[in-house]
Amino acid sequence: MGAKQENGDDAIDEKVKKYLRGEAAKLEGLKDKKLKGQLAVREELYGKSAKAAAKIEKWLLPSEGGYLEAEGIEKTWRIKQESIAREVDILSSRNQYDIVLPELGPYTLDFTPNGRYMAVAGRKGHLAIVDLKTLNLIKEIQVRETVRDVVYLHNELFFAAAQKKYPYIYNREGTELHCLKEHGAVLRLQFLRNHFLLASINKFGQLHYQDVTMGEMVGNFRTGSGRTDVMQVNPFNGVVALGHSSGTVTMWKPTSAAPLVKMLCHPGAVSSLAFHPNGHLMATSGKERKIKIWDLRKFEVVQTLPGHANTLNFSQKGLLAAATGSFIQISADFSGSQNYSRYMTHSMAKGYQVGKVLFRPYEDVLGIGHSMGWSSILIPGSGEPNFDSWVANPFETSKQRREKEVHSLLDKLPPETIMLDPTKVGTVREARKKEKPTKQEREAEMEAAIVAAKDTDFKKKTKGRNTPSKRAKKREEIIDRAKRPFVKQQIEEQETARKKQKTNMEAEMPKSLQRFVRQKAT
Repeated sequence: MGAKQENGDDAIDEKVKKYLRGEAAKLEGLKDKKLKGQLAVREELYGKSAKAAAKIEKWLLPSEGGYLEAEGIEKTWRIKQESIAREVDILSSRNQYDIVLPELGPYTLDFTPNGRYMAVAGRKGHLAIVDLKTLNLIKEIQVRETVRDVVYLHNELFFAAAQKKYPYIYNREGTELHCLKEHGAVLRLQFLRNHFLLASINKFGQLHYQDVTMGEMVGNFRTGSGRTDVMQVNPFNGVVALGHSSGTVTMWKPTSAAPLVKMLCHPGAVSSLAFHPNGHLMATSGKERKIKIWDLRKFEVVQTLPGHANTLNFSQKGLLAAATGSFIQISADFSGSQNYSRYMTHSMAKGYQVGKVLFRPYEDVLGIGHSMGWSSILIPGSGEPNFDSWVANPFETSKQRREKEVHSLLDKLPPETIMLDPTKVGTVREARKKEKPTKQEREAEMEAAIVAAKDTDFKKKTKGRNTPSKRAKKREEIIDRAKRPFVKQQIEEQETARKKQKTNMEAEMPKSLQRFVRQKAT
């Protein structure tokens, strides 16, 4: 029993070291007793918080994620899927498969937030829902027209498909529930889970936001940048990003007709973009064969990777998948310093053109939609090993799903909460500077002051000092005194405007002639 306790203490100590903030401060040499006491208290608090975090990790995060590790001069990107399949357990090996349907492709796909279900859509009208736990086909339908995109709504019971003329919403049984005619011929769909908003971009460059709970159209904007099919939602703040043919990326929210941010990312057209789960990193790829990693807190390029990508996607643990043609490359940031390097590669069969890559939540799996069907490969370390059943439960029952749906509707966020920095929600807004009164307001104030001055009552004074002429003279003095501040303010404004105009005229004058301008006498 004692040996087990010692082993447990050693494990806790190892985890505590992981959460400590470096070496403790050396307090022996400090002469200032007050500072020494404050630093000692702070170090004690750091130790307590590290110990608490270690205990939470031990009991609430029992599973640990693992990555491929190479021995000697071996490289991880040379390891093939066949080699991985021989080493993993039976359940994991079931996640490696290829579904070949060449007559109905190319295919796109989407996963539910808990990673349990997958919706696939073929360009020729094939829609299917698959239970990935049992690998059973739940439902498949043929809509007999072009399908460009598919996206799940708040749970696996509803999904939206962007078809030839309009997007449609279907239920799990394949029954058509709604036809969203206001959206037009949609190229890409995205769903904002916290706000219950379905966002779409159509072939005319119009961005639509529709509330799926009430059916209300929240926003309808013209982007003004032409047709695009590059669209992603930032999971951190709910901002929708669009990549355009001019090389710019614009970021939108449903309550603003103008983009929040417009940044030039590439000299050529933007072919794809993706957001890191923490919302602070964005990856973009351009036609000039470069992939750029951006820090959205500073809007600066952190890293530039060589290569082209038709589709990009970040995993829950921060792995970046990029695909072009029939080749897929996964990059990883092992150091945590936003320095991505090659981790794994995978080549599809010759002739397969990859259209979309998407990591499956809570699993080390990458879903691939391509011209001949869809596939799934194993990417060790890509998925979050510990799921929170209150957030996303892959094993939830129908009763739990109903409860979660009710809670999520009660916790639904209004569209106004979508902003670049969501931490500002709930803070106190700074007092605005007092705006200058308009000319009409100033005249109204002056008239009110004159009326008040005219109504002034005079004391009754001795004989000779209370004559009507003296009263009139005194009333005029009071009215002049009331008008004086308004007239003074008006003269100051006119003087300021005259100086500003003179400065502008001097600035507009050619530099060679500015020396002939009459200088003010000093």
